[in-house]
Amino acid sequence: MKFYPLQFEPILKERIWGGTKLKTYLNKPIISDITGESWEISTVEGDVSIIANGELKGKPLNALISEFPEEVLGKKVYAQFGKQFPLLFKYLDAREDLSVQLHPNDELALKRHNSFGKTEMWYVMQAEPDARLIVGFKQKSSPEEYLKHINNKTIVDILDTKKVKQGDVFFLETGTIHAIGAGIVVAEIQQTSDITYRIYDFDRVDAQGNKRDLHIDLSLDAINYEIVEAEKKYSKTQNVSNEIINCQYFTTNFIPLDGEIKNNKNGESFTVYMCVEGNFQLLADGKTSDYQKGDTVLIPASMKDFSILGKANILEIYIS
Repeated sequence: MKFYPLQFEPILKERIWGGTKLKTYLNKPIISDITGESWEISTVEGDVSIIANGELKGKPLNALISEFPEEVLGKKVYAQFGKQFPLLFKYLDAREDLSVQLHPNDELALKRHNSFGKTEMWYVMQAEPDARLIVGFKQKSSPEEYLKHINNKTIVDILDTKKVKQGDVFFLETGTIHAIGAGIVVAEIQQTSDITYRIYDFDRVDAQGNKRDLHIDLSLDAINYEIVEAEKKYSKTQNVSNEIINCQYFTTNFIPLDGEIKNNKNGESFTVYMCVEGNFQLLADGKTSDYQKGDTVLIPASMKDFSILGKANILEIYIS
């Protein structure tokens, strides 16, 4: 099998807080005015990505991995995760505030849900003036203080808010209370997990007048009550991979591309590129593929030599 850069049909998700920027800003084929998420690469059960290009078009990603695990995932990733694709890639459009929430760690998620935990990061692609995120507590808290504010519906009062702009990055370890605020579009990279503990939803109701479920009991021993430093500063040196995050689950680099970069990978991990601004081309085996803002592409691990060229801001993700 001769592998090539893979793109996937976006899996579009309506959300009570969603809007239309996934279409107007990222050119996604949404048909709803409350589309909140585009799942770009996923093997979450029930939401498996389908290849959208080339001779493998129409094939589910998990089926391809099952057939060619080392070639797609890479030697190291296959040894660590077996035939599981360990990451989930999304774009999110928050027309309104998301719920205040958190995610359990690997140990709790395995015990309760037979799932990975959900360590994640956000790259802010676009933000309205005064748009904000909620990330962690203002001061060290406790289960008792947390429950008091939950019961009084004042939980937001003890949480830290951050004003954001394009290019800001936040790394959210498991247990961190967080929420994306209204007027923000983010690229999200996370472990393969859809486990979320929602703790406050601003008393919203859906079109049928129903409130969404909360998970207060589950959240109590999953929360990190310490102060967190989630915002990450990083270099933006042109035409190199500037490291933003290097954790046990993924490495994310920022590439301000203006020209050409030749890549020589080692076959240990797949690589994913998320184009967050501009346009670029990928050259491999004499063939050219074109990408624009909002595109996500998976480079199978067996593709070791290729070049990217153009003028773009790109997130580069792999497992190191």
